[in-house]
Amino acid sequence: MEQKDNPILNLTIDFSIAVISFVEQLEEKRKFVVANQLLKSGTSIGANVHEAQNAESKLDFIHKLKIAHKEADETMYWLTICEKSHSYPTSDLKDKLQIIIKILSKIIASTKNNLKTKVN
Repeated sequence: MEQKDNPILNLTIDFSIAVISFVEQLEEKRKFVVANQLLKSGTSIGANVHEAQNAESKLDFIHKLKIAHKEADETMYWLTICEKSHSYPTSDLKDKLQIIIKILSKIIASTKNNLKTKVN
């Protein structure tokens, strides 16, 4: 079910798949606590973006994307922990996540601006 016209949805789905692969590496190294946290927050980004596609209103859409943004921030935290811990594997997930965070921020800001424009 690829959404060719929805880049952020596709990016977050691809990111979730990459997180799952990285979590499997963490689990092989018996890093279960961080793996679990990263799996939850990393896949939640895409789940919230997906849910936003069926928002009941523009405000609901913004709210769901803000939740996705918060999950992205948490995921960045866990990836930083992995990066700074010498016994953890490395990944390029932080670079991919930075792109997602920038896009989410832009979508949230432009949707807010569109709401203000319609009200005024």
